[in-house]
Amino acid sequence: MNVSFPIRKARYLALAAALVATGGCANMESTFFDTAEPTLVTVTPQNLALRNLPAPNRRMNIAVYDFPDLTGQYKERDAVQSLSRAVTQGGSAMLIKALQDAGERRWFTVLDRSGLQDLVRERQIVTEMRRQYRNEAQVNPSALKPLLHAGILLQGGIVGYDTNVQTGGAGARYLGIGMDGRWILDTVTVSLRAVSTETGEVLASVMSQKSVASSSIRGSVFRYVMLNELLEMEAGVTANEPKQIAVQQAIEKAVYSLVIEGAELGVWSFKDKSAGASLIGRYRGEKYGANLPETARFIVPPKTRGAADITQTVPYSRPAPRASVRQLPPTQSQPDVPKPPAAGDNEVVG
Repeated sequence: MNVSFPIRKARYLALAAALVATGGCANMESTFFDTAEPTLVTVTPQNLALRNLPAPNRRMNIAVYDFPDLTGQYKERDAVQSLSRAVTQGGSAMLIKALQDAGERRWFTVLDRSGLQDLVRERQIVTEMRRQYRNEAQVNPSALKPLLHAGILLQGGIVGYDTNVQTGGAGARYLGIGMDGRWILDTVTVSLRAVSTETGEVLASVMSQKSVASSSIRGSVFRYVMLNELLEMEAGVTANEPKQIAVQQAIEKAVYSLVIEGAELGVWSFKDKSAGASLIGRYRGEKYGANLPETARFIVPPKTRGAADITQTVPYSRPAPRASVRQLPPTQSQPDVPKPPAAGDNEVVG
């Protein structure tokens, strides 16, 4: 009787632990799917810093064609080939959003050229419809205005994704009861540059990187409660930082850096000179730290000056037709001609 009681107790304990674990998982799953409603993307500290940029001297037109994934990497899986990309392919959408967030839309007028073919096709439809139904050989500019031009193009892409840059972990176990934790650190790198439409010169270029962290914690119990009775329990949690959020923050940091470096190089300027100078000073401290090179004390501006100043196309207005000259009757327009002499006029009177 004394022997069977511990056995039944161990069985009851194992059964209770299994029921609690199963019920907890079911409750967690039910709670997760019941509350997983769509939400807005949270404003990160980097996005907030981008929005708090001081206002520029004036707003500029910026064109974005593409921001591709240049890494060519696929997701890593054990013993299975995966054709899914390691990083997001929506870099251009993230870049456009970051440019609009700069100074709360005060810095740039963003011209999306990624869907330029669709835009041109739609404008052709408008032109053709007005030609057929309104007999317009030339579209009225009030119905279809010219596209805006950009003096500066933004180019670049996701240039690096390094996995397992750092890995580590720790754990302990005593009498079959233990806990361990592991973490992995990846790094994503983006490059962004401003190019002059007029000359093709690279006005400013920056690079930024963001770490992508993954961690897991696991606890387990493995011990014999009796000679033939084994108690085994295990629980854990894993957290993976979304890669697209890391790419988004790296792009936002690149836009933030490009704004400051462009102001430092004279490509554009802050409206508040003192606030701009303070921001440039903090940026240089973050960039160089205490090891500011001697060559960085004197800034060499780009050769292209006023790159953002580009003449916009305005509709051509034809000159008004000249007023027609009224034609006079033939009797008034012709010079006076002597009439022929009448009969008897040539007779000489003697």
